[in-house]
Amino acid sequence: MKPRDLSDLALRNLREAILRNSLTTLGIAVGVASLVAMLSLGVGLQQLASKRLSQSGLFDSVFVTPRVNLRGMGRAAMPPSSDQAPRLLDESARQEISRLPNVVEVYPQVRFFTEVRFDGKPFATMVAGMPASSKASGSFDGMQGSFFSGDAAYETILQSEFAKELNAQTSTLIGKDLVLRYAERQSIPPNPMDSKATSASNSESLPGGFSVVPKEMRLRIVGVVDTEPASGFGGYGNGRLLIPLQVAMTLRAAQVNDLRDIVRGTSSAPTFASLTVRAKGPAYVEALEASVKNMGFGAFSLLDASKSLATFFRVLDMLLGIFSSLALFVATLGIVNTLVMAILERRREIGVLKALGASDRDVKQLFFFEAGVMGLFGGIFGLFLGWLIGRALNFGTNFYLHRRDLPSVDISSVPWWLVLFSIGFAVLVSLVAGLYPASRAARLNPVEALRYE
Repeated sequence: MKPRDLSDLALRNLREAILRNSLTTLGIAVGVASLVAMLSLGVGLQQLASKRLSQSGLFDSVFVTPRVNLRGMGRAAMPPSSDQAPRLLDESARQEISRLPNVVEVYPQVRFFTEVRFDGKPFATMVAGMPASSKASGSFDGMQGSFFSGDAAYETILQSEFAKELNAQTSTLIGKDLVLRYAERQSIPPNPMDSKATSASNSESLPGGFSVVPKEMRLRIVGVVDTEPASGFGGYGNGRLLIPLQVAMTLRAAQVNDLRDIVRGTSSAPTFASLTVRAKGPAYVEALEASVKNMGFGAFSLLDASKSLATFFRVLDMLLGIFSSLALFVATLGIVNTLVMAILERRREIGVLKALGASDRDVKQLFFFEAGVMGLFGGIFGLFLGWLIGRALNFGTNFYLHRRDLPSVDISSVPWWLVLFSIGFAVLVSLVAGLYPASRAARLNPVEALRYE
């Protein structure tokens, strides 16, 4: 039987029982729609998470910390075979790291606990320095006001919860000033008498230390951000008052690592608790991390965490696909039922075809074609229906977020591979469902079929 004759005959048979075949096709469409809706939700969430993490700079960052060497208490976090003293993570180290290949920027974490005064009232808070690159991290999308006007601007962005402590109407804070009180670190030169005493006792020389001087500075409030930006080593969590990083570094505010350095007797010069090294892209992170470790510092990145995140989403997509395929499995039963009923109704037609010379293969192809057509149309309609369900979920989610003054997100996505997969899977399932009816129709005895009334 020629392919054209086969297709004409199959389409005519489908039109004759259009209601039953339409309901069967609708069952396939519902199954495909559930599959597309579930998988598009998983893909959308994965793209959302990847986009936010990529924008935050976590994927292309290496976080550098000093290796610890507590004298008299072993060498924690140092290589077992290393007898060298740990390097200081100071400004010279930062400059050296910045000269490594494929490095975009190197900036320290500056964060300290202090007090601010607003409308004559004191408020305790945590100050964090923000690099200029954090503007593109996505953390400040949808914020009230604007980002810092410059790297050296005496401006601040408040985290929304802290802003509410200052004034419940956070929008009225923008443009007003507050006073930042902080403790400035000032180095003290070593005492010559202490040096002689320590030399006489065969001990190591002690650093001069530093003094703490209270200071104040006035800052202009330029914005209020809903979420705490999560960029850099340990994130800027707990940073409720954000200022430009360059301004934060010029303050020379005393931090926790200052006391640590004095206790360890390392140096009276300022050191950094950690550095964030941004590479040109995620592909350069591994080599950059190895280079930093070879310089004598501790280093780690979030590539392993991102790989675990990708594995999690793959498992999630698999589970969503399995559960959503149950509806498609039920639709296969409808195809089997439809084609079996077609065999009973068309036994005489099958007998005539065989009497005219149609082979068993021709009869099988006829029923396979009918099953494939129902699967094709069911897959196309189900794909469109699943896309509509995803758009509805996305609209409902954004409506909920807008009611709470949160930025909109896109939680559903239908990539091209999902389009091809859903239609192909629907056709494949339909063909598998047509195996039994097609084989049964091919085994009919033409003599018995012609006698059937």
